[in-house]
Amino acid sequence: MPEADTAHLSAEMTAWRHDFHAHPELGFAETRTAARVADLLESFGLEVHRGIGQTGVVGVLQRGNGRRAVGLRADMDALPIRETSGVAHASVTSGVMHACGHDGHMAMLLGAAKHLSAHGQFNGRVVFIFQPAEEHGEGAQAMIADGLFERFAVDQVFAIHNMPGLAVGQMETRAGPMTASEALFEIGIRARGGHAALPHLGVDAIVVGAQVVGALQTIVSRKLDPAQNGVVSVTEFIADGGRNVLPGSALLKGDARALSPETNTTIEARMRELVAGTCAAHDVTGEVLYETIFAPTINDAEAVEAIARAATAALGAANVDATCFPKLFSEDFAHMAMARPGCFFLMGNGTEGAGARPLHASDYDFNDAGLVPGADVWVHLVQDVLRAA
Repeated sequence: MPEADTAHLSAEMTAWRHDFHAHPELGFAETRTAARVADLLESFGLEVHRGIGQTGVVGVLQRGNGRRAVGLRADMDALPIRETSGVAHASVTSGVMHACGHDGHMAMLLGAAKHLSAHGQFNGRVVFIFQPAEEHGEGAQAMIADGLFERFAVDQVFAIHNMPGLAVGQMETRAGPMTASEALFEIGIRARGGHAALPHLGVDAIVVGAQVVGALQTIVSRKLDPAQNGVVSVTEFIADGGRNVLPGSALLKGDARALSPETNTTIEARMRELVAGTCAAHDVTGEVLYETIFAPTINDAEAVEAIARAATAALGAANVDATCFPKLFSEDFAHMAMARPGCFFLMGNGTEGAGARPLHASDYDFNDAGLVPGADVWVHLVQDVLRAA
């Protein structure tokens, strides 16, 4: 982008970002956010569609007679976290904040939309997708179920996310598995409680549960191919015992991650076997509830090549890594990447100070220095993929 235009657009994107940050809204409740996004897109001259997948917004920009179309996605929802950042634009909504940078993602995509509408040199259609409820893992599916890709057909779809710890102006992505699936599990154990001084007359649910916790660690270390990534974490252990009462029941809750559906299926199957075997050995009963709420994000190789070209043009080859390691966090964009060839990529949020604070931390804040690099990558992507004749 020209330097003069960049400076003006940077100021606008920063103002938009601060406004979004100060007024965060949770998934499927992004009414103010969606209205603001839609109004801005209309002011840029785009065709705008509201209420897609409840609170989603879609903007369409057509140039020339090109038949190819590209989808660019930003997420809109915030998190149920009380902000402690102390910044001037901190959340005015108690217990809700933009702790994952979705405010920045929206601002970058809006900046790209404004620039492309005024100066874009391309031939085809750009579909700007502003998605609700990413943190729920439900927003992408809601938009798809509402006819997103039937009403706004695209050949490829892309999504951006900031990454603390990665320098501003640097980009990472990879072909194949990029982010992991997430499954939530609950393991219920029904034993036989009793007096703490007479353990032989009952079955201590804590002892059984502790053996289950230990056994679950062997799923990744001994049940998975070492080349297949996975994580199994027990995050809660609840029992009904007391001062001198052995518990008769225990509930274990946790989180499992995998980089392929096959690995996720293996984790679930081995978990059920281990729980059943451990409980049988103690003559008690066990039940497993296992719900996969996020699918793994699998990047399309051609889409990765496209974003790597665009990022190289915008940021320089030294700042682009198109073969990074996969990430074990989860991303709702996975469903869009299953519906159309797609690429999820990361942009640096900084390596020190506020930019390095982790995602979902109460003192996190998106780094405004990343707005122009992100918007610039979007602009180069559109003009490369939809190259004018």
